[in-house]
Amino acid sequence: MFALWTWTDEGVGPAPAEFGDREILALAVPVGADGAIEVAEVDCALIDPDRFADAAIAGAGPSVHRWQAVLHADSGTAATETGSPTEELSGEIVLPVAAHAVPDAVGTSILSAARAVRVVRETQGAAAELRSALKADLRPYQVRGVSWLRETTAAHAGAVLADEMGLGKTVQTIGFLLGRAAGGAQLVVCPTSLVGNWAHEIDRFAPGLRVRVWRGGELDADAGTVVITGYPTLRLHGHLLGDQRWATAVFDEAQALKNPRTQLAKAARELDAQVRVALTGTPVENHLEELWALLNLVAPRLFGHRTQFRRRFVRPIQEGSAAAAARLRDAIEPVVLARKKAQVAASLPAKIHTDLLCDLTDEQEGLYDKLLDRAIDDGFGSGAQRQSRVLAALTALKQVCNHPGLITGELTELAGRSGKLDLCTDILANNLEIGAPTLIFTQYRQTGELLVRHLAEQFDVAAPFFHGGLDQAERAAIVTGFQAENGPPVLILSLRAAGTGLTLTRAADVIHFDRWWNPAVEAQASDRAHRIGQTRTVTVTTLTSTTTVEEHIARMHDRKSALSDLGDSAGIAALARLDDDQLVEILRRKRG
Repeated sequence: MFALWTWTDEGVGPAPAEFGDREILALAVPVGADGAIEVAEVDCALIDPDRFADAAIAGAGPSVHRWQAVLHADSGTAATETGSPTEELSGEIVLPVAAHAVPDAVGTSILSAARAVRVVRETQGAAAELRSALKADLRPYQVRGVSWLRETTAAHAGAVLADEMGLGKTVQTIGFLLGRAAGGAQLVVCPTSLVGNWAHEIDRFAPGLRVRVWRGGELDADAGTVVITGYPTLRLHGHLLGDQRWATAVFDEAQALKNPRTQLAKAARELDAQVRVALTGTPVENHLEELWALLNLVAPRLFGHRTQFRRRFVRPIQEGSAAAAARLRDAIEPVVLARKKAQVAASLPAKIHTDLLCDLTDEQEGLYDKLLDRAIDDGFGSGAQRQSRVLAALTALKQVCNHPGLITGELTELAGRSGKLDLCTDILANNLEIGAPTLIFTQYRQTGELLVRHLAEQFDVAAPFFHGGLDQAERAAIVTGFQAENGPPVLILSLRAAGTGLTLTRAADVIHFDRWWNPAVEAQASDRAHRIGQTRTVTVTTLTSTTTVEEHIARMHDRKSALSDLGDSAGIAALARLDDDQLVEILRRKRG
């Protein structure tokens, strides 16, 4: 993004009102009568490069004209750091200092003109390449993420991509993997609940890559193959993964490796990888030494000494040293990219939709198959009886996808038994860490009550549950309490009870825990957050259990041909009209 700012005879002026989103940025500007350069907070308008290149900006100074010339110039045109603002020498574009006045973390130097132009050119080159190779329409900041990963791993053999959730770390990483496919086999390690999602996203965005989900056994991967495995598999079979030379090793939700003493973290460090990339929305969950663990994983040459890191950064920061905090930001800048939605808001839509596929646990798989076999043996009947039996089977299977204990009644232990619940827990841990209030929608009263209990046990969070069994006063109290500045961090809602009429704009994160046949019902629920008064981009995450009837529902959503609301008799009848073979094909778990 380009930041537009103004200068008057008296100093920094207001941002141009007609361009982009407003943001206060730290820039190096002349301050005082002697014109000394100091870091100051500057009101800026953010604008993406494509729009900026041809923008007609009233009163634009040399910095604007020179940057527009850079964007239109041939790739061989260079930039220098000397010369007057109006000087061009032998085809070289000279940038005034104001055109690259981005200070480092400690405020002692600014970004060089040559590097600023190189970043723009490399990002433009990556954009052109990705347009033809990647089946995704990347936003400008995502293209920059791919370019940054290339640049950083080339220099340091590792990187930490720590963008806020919802900004597309997965698709940026797939773009990076695609560019390294010829260099050898590549590895993605992630939470078990995300293995299926990674396989699906690579097939979707980079079908030229071969995907192999690995859970142990023989391993023989070559160039062009991406092996995807879970953290438990890495812990148990790390020696087999260690026998392979990997062009790239990616660690998703890398906060799982925050304790360097664990067997899992040791297995990650022992992998033979040319390049390592850690992905996380929360590089620091509890204390700064967790950050060191990730830095040491991806760039051990830069961050090899834990004791030195503790002495130079951890202890003085704990004692309140702002200088030490600035030194830390400066030290990690070469290998950590952490962007917030507010920083890239100008290139974001009003809503970001993220569909995550969750793997079933062994318990869920066994129970799902058992319930469906029983329904097939009992038969679906005919007429009105068939409609009720179809709905009963569908409901039971969807509840298994949510949590097997909802069917078996065994609810003593909740964690580790549902891929969907575990993934939702990871998302909530991130949102709680960054202070992002979250709405969770579910169709089922039992599931909502399970989530309330799980949040209390896992995070000591008392989450209200808005459902149809509450009277009007109770509902109003929940909404008022959540909208308050110090309201609860999570609100759980029944999809039907909360589908219309509510304003819950304190939240900009929405999770759909289970899938409804009619996408309009989910959209109405999401719009509880995306309403007038909402000033942030809303992130809507849907959780879908892979290989199940939920994946069939998701495909129907994609085709925009979903059946009508199952609360209506017409919707149930549409399913019941299918013959047994067609119905079972929809309900059966796809093992391949």
